[in-house]
Amino acid sequence: MSGLFDLSGRLALVTGGASGIGAGICELLAEAGARVVILDRDAPGAQARVEAGAAIGFVEADLTDEASIVSACAQVARQHGTPWLLVNNAGLQHREMLLDGTSAHWQRINDINARAPFLLIREVAKAMISAGEGGRIVNCASSGLVGQFVQGLAAYMASKAALAGLTTAAAFELAEHGITVNTVLPGGVGTPGAIGAEGPPPVGPGNRRPPLGICTPRDIASAVLYFATPMARLVTNQVIAVDGGFTVT
Repeated sequence: MSGLFDLSGRLALVTGGASGIGAGICELLAEAGARVVILDRDAPGAQARVEAGAAIGFVEADLTDEASIVSACAQVARQHGTPWLLVNNAGLQHREMLLDGTSAHWQRINDINARAPFLLIREVAKAMISAGEGGRIVNCASSGLVGQFVQGLAAYMASKAALAGLTTAAAFELAEHGITVNTVLPGGVGTPGAIGAEGPPPVGPGNRRPPLGICTPRDIASAVLYFATPMARLVTNQVIAVDGGFTVT
C-alpha cells in the first residue's frame, strides 16, 4: 500500500481476529504492513489466520475473566512487544427479548462487549504510554446505535452504547499521550457469529437490505485501517458507520 496507508512495523492487537469481521481486519492490517497479533479463544481459527499470513501470532484469552485479559496482554508484550494499535472487535450478538431478559444474559453480553474492551484499553494504554510513541485504539460498536437493529438486542445495544461512551472518555484521557481512540459502527455482515447468534428470530429494520448492499468484513476493516493510518493522526473521538447506506433509507 502507499505511504498514506503504510503501517510497516506497527504491532496491532486485534480481539476476535480468528474469524468474521476480525479476520478481515487482520488481513487488511497485514496487507498494510502491520505485525498483527490475534487475541481470541478460538485457537484453531487464530492459527489458520497465522498460517494464511494475516497474523504473526495469537494469544488465547477468556474475555469474561479479568485475570485472563491481564495475563494475555502481558504475554503479548513479552512475545511481540508493545502494541501500537488495539482493535476491540470481539463481541457477542446473542438475542434475548427484553421482557424475558435475564441478568445472566445481560452480564455475559456486557462482560464481553463492554467490560473486556475497558480492561484491554487500560492494560494496553499503560504499555503505550510507557513506550512513549503514542498509539491508536479502535472500538467496533454497532450500526444498531443508528437504527440498524432487530428485536432481542437490549443487552447487546446497551453494551455497544457503553463501548461508544468509553471511546469518548478514553479519547479525552489519552490525548495527552498521543493516543487516539475512535469508533467504527459495522453494519450487517454475514459472519459466523451473526449467523449462529442464539435467541429469537431477528425481526426488525436491521433485516432491511441497505441500498449499497450487505457489508463484508473487509468493508469494516477499511474504516479500522483509516483510523490507524498517518492520515488520521489528528482524528480522535470520531465515529464511522459502515452500513451500506442503511441510514439514508
